[in-house]
Amino acid sequence: MSGAMNIVFYSFGTLLGFVLIGFIIFWFFHDLTQKKHSILRNYPLIGHLRYFLEKQGEYFRQYFFAGDRDEMPFNRATRTWVYKNAKNEVGIVGFGSTNDLREPGSIIFVNAAFPIQEDDRLPTPSLMIGEGYCEHPFDAKSVVNISGMSYGAISAPAVQSLSRGAAMAKCWLDTGEGGLSSYHLEGGCDIIMQIGTAKYGIRDQDGNFSPERARELAKVVKAFEIKLTQGAKPGKGALLPAAKVTDEIAAIRGIRAHQDAISPNRHHDIGNVDELLDKIAYIRDLTGRPVGVKTAIGGWHFINELCDAINRRGLEYAPDFLAIDGGEGGSGAAPQALVDHMGLPIAEALPRVVDALLQADLKQRIRVVAAGRLVTSAKAAWALCAGADFINTARGFMFSLGCIQAMRCHTNTCPTGITTHNKRLQRGLVVEDKYLRAANYARNMNKEIDMIAHSCGLRHARELRREHVRIVETAGKSVALNILYPYPEVRQRTDIAL
Repeated sequence: MSGAMNIVFYSFGTLLGFVLIGFIIFWFFHDLTQKKHSILRNYPLIGHLRYFLEKQGEYFRQYFFAGDRDEMPFNRATRTWVYKNAKNEVGIVGFGSTNDLREPGSIIFVNAAFPIQEDDRLPTPSLMIGEGYCEHPFDAKSVVNISGMSYGAISAPAVQSLSRGAAMAKCWLDTGEGGLSSYHLEGGCDIIMQIGTAKYGIRDQDGNFSPERARELAKVVKAFEIKLTQGAKPGKGALLPAAKVTDEIAAIRGIRAHQDAISPNRHHDIGNVDELLDKIAYIRDLTGRPVGVKTAIGGWHFINELCDAINRRGLEYAPDFLAIDGGEGGSGAAPQALVDHMGLPIAEALPRVVDALLQADLKQRIRVVAAGRLVTSAKAAWALCAGADFINTARGFMFSLGCIQAMRCHTNTCPTGITTHNKRLQRGLVVEDKYLRAANYARNMNKEIDMIAHSCGLRHARELRREHVRIVETAGKSVALNILYPYPEVRQRTDIAL
């Protein structure tokens, strides 16, 4: 009898073992084939462990985990906010905020005693770029847009997802300095073609600016952007490591494959403000498209000199937009000394640039685009208060695609497939799912910026001004932004060239 029982128990145990093994195999292949989670597609076992620890952190963080807002460059609270918006989950929290309003630099919006009613709200209007100064001005519809990330720095599936998502959200996609690829055009979105110091994608065989290529690009892009510097590395050219310079990327850029792609630290044909204005006018006349400038800000000499030169030479020489990149930028590879210490943060650079434009009476002529860790609706709304017309973000959209801040962007080993050309890792990024998240993120950012404006008693986000936000200086004391940065008086133009 005992022998029969042993056989039964042994058979049952064997069957249970086979069932368990079958379940594990089934779940393993389920993770490999599902399309929503990049980490699970690439690392099924480790991925489950990560999600388990992330979930338990909500309940046990006070015992084992760092605080929600302690991590850099983006803390867990910020990343979670982006993930929820990208998944179209309502950004509702319980038991109060973990944001410390006593921390210097904290943003506090000035709520209206009688906020705007639903019937009085208006859609946030689009803004024209280059109207009256070029053949094909650009009607920019979205406040929030995708900042420059080159194909090469990010993967083909990432560019495809951003292109499709941008088309759905009606925002623009900046190519970055790596040139225009077929992946950028896949979604049919508005494209801004960046002209970097190496002129990738818009150069001739000798590496010089190609007018013929510029005219070809003008048929499919909405605007051109001359990049002087970026926030991650002012004074240093871009770097794409050899491991990421594939044959396809090399062909698009017009360089040799499998060698480090190092851009010059500046344009060899732009050495001063007057040469910059000449180049802007030349490209605008050549292409019929608006032309802007992207730069980080180190002080006030450049922007003041730029405004003086425009008023001296005439508005037709002005850039149609200025993209101001804060020193805290950094989606690509850069020397740590420059990432850590070079360039003003956007919180100081943006108001100063806007002040210079206001004083020179150029603010209506030149649109201002702000960038620099502006990945949340509150930071974006602050930028509008400070005087920006548009917001650019790169890392915000990387988070929307599933970035986990592994900080391996320059190593070609990104675990989520966003910044790698390793096909095995790229399979974790499923375009059919991720483009929806990119679109959701952009639309929900715009929606929440409007919500903040409505709470301030305004009809739409473009009515935000400096008096609608306060900045914490010390614990228990904040100051209105219009007191911290008073609006300057307009200086009348003289000696304008006719």
